[in-house]
Amino acid sequence: MSIEGRHVVILSGGISHEREVSLRSGRRVADALTQAGARVTVREPDETLLPWLQEAEYDVVWPVLHGASGENGALYSLLRALGVPYVGSRPTAAKLAWNKATAKALVKRAGFATPQSIVLPNETFRELGAATVIRAIAQGIDYPAVVKPAEGGSSQGVSFVKTLAEFSRALVTAFTYGETVIIEKQIVGTEVTVGIFDRGNGPEVMPPVEIVPNNGVYDYAARYNAGETTYFAPARLSDETLERIKQVALDSYEAIGLADIARIDFMIDEQGEPWFIEADPIPGMTEMSLVPLGIEAAGLQISDVYADIAEHAADRGPRGQ
Repeated sequence: MSIEGRHVVILSGGISHEREVSLRSGRRVADALTQAGARVTVREPDETLLPWLQEAEYDVVWPVLHGASGENGALYSLLRALGVPYVGSRPTAAKLAWNKATAKALVKRAGFATPQSIVLPNETFRELGAATVIRAIAQGIDYPAVVKPAEGGSSQGVSFVKTLAEFSRALVTAFTYGETVIIEKQIVGTEVTVGIFDRGNGPEVMPPVEIVPNNGVYDYAARYNAGETTYFAPARLSDETLERIKQVALDSYEAIGLADIARIDFMIDEQGEPWFIEADPIPGMTEMSLVPLGIEAAGLQISDVYADIAEHAADRGPRGQ
């Protein structure tokens, strides 16, 4: 059955640090689905949402909620409990991807490279003393290092550390966005991301997109301000390396258990080895986002792809256990 005339509910906004990005993503998805012939309603997640979902008539819900309110699996659990068909992974898989440390552990167990890291909750610094913990970290992680929240997106709270003296400020920044941080060895090389989606015939892996921020750091401003970053799709790597990245991306997606649409981020070292950094169960869909770039690089129409994804989820119906 075609998406034409079917009613798709887009959920965007929310109360997370990534609210504005979510609103932009939601508008882009809504525009693409409208272009494909769907009837679209865009809603915010608030106290009226769940009762409305139980009463309204629609074919499928597409959450485009960045941040914890959408990506940690809780909303998916509620949608599944209500018997609502939705675009997205099962709740457990979303939660596994949302926690960067857990996602890294799953991908490492599957046999793929991910940077050396230490994961620490805020309580550890309070109990053992920040100064002594920082000195221990400095002995256990090679420089340069990356300090970031264990849960979060859009590069918020991420700092790059080259000396012991820089750790304190980096940790304060990361703890602003969450109660647990990851301190990770920085892999120097080419930053790429890979979009993956499923239109009903199994996962399709898009060409890897290379990210070259003007200031050398792909931070929030570089992600969402026009002209701050140059993208190459496909990435400027050998055909052999590109195929290797795509395969590792697919294997990572499956190791975590993701579904429908997701994004896998890598650093590629000088030997062409892809190092898994993180997975995003609800990737950005703005005009500056990377999954749409990958779709276009594959020669596909974004409106057609989104329509197929929504149609597949609607036909599948409510997710089972």
